[in-house]
Amino acid sequence: MDALFREDAYARNCVATVTAVDERGIRLDRTVFYPTGGGQPGDSGVLRFDGLEVRIKDTVKGDGGPDDVIHVPEDGQDLPTPGTAVEAVIDWDRRYRHMRMHTALHLLCAVVPGSVTGGQIGADKSRLDFNVPAESLDKDAIAEAVNRLIAADTPVGTQWITDEDMAAKPELVRTMSVKPPTGSGRVRLLSVEGVDLQPCGGTHVARTGEIGGIEVTKIENKGKQNRRVVIALKD
Repeated sequence: MDALFREDAYARNCVATVTAVDERGIRLDRTVFYPTGGGQPGDSGVLRFDGLEVRIKDTVKGDGGPDDVIHVPEDGQDLPTPGTAVEAVIDWDRRYRHMRMHTALHLLCAVVPGSVTGGQIGADKSRLDFNVPAESLDKDAIAEAVNRLIAADTPVGTQWITDEDMAAKPELVRTMSVKPPTGSGRVRLLSVEGVDLQPCGGTHVARTGEIGGIEVTKIENKGKQNRRVVIALKD
């Protein structure tokens, strides 16, 4: 399967061929739909074919490796059969908010010291959990620092390194709860120029200025030295 979202996060639709349909959902030979992973929700949208439209409520990973993507349809619909040509169209407004949020979390990660113990991306709010003492985190100071990085409009891009290089550079891994995917020979890194560099398979904006500004809505105590920082987009 050709994972188009991995090389072009701005691709909103593509023409594809159905390769399989089962109780889990629909597989295509190529897709712009991002599957749930790394704290980022799977895309929703539609598959169009023969004048019909199938509503896709979620996208998940199958058991056949990182490029095994399953499009989960809403119940009670007539599904395409294998070999059918379809147009796959994502809910762009929802995806773009995920892209802005995901990139904002990388900036948050750069601003807050300490390793990340968990995280979740949403269209309305997102969070990262940090292994840091409570007194070291100030809501307003964090928001100001992140917004400075956003205003700098820094380029955001991806690069690939080998599994061997990844193993030799454990300092690149900031997230304790999720290990970078290895075994395919290479690992994808997300780079915010001069700000952040770490393994990430998610979708992101091309420049930090696209995030448009965030606010830190709350900081929660989730246990000994475990602090949850929750952010929201300003628009």
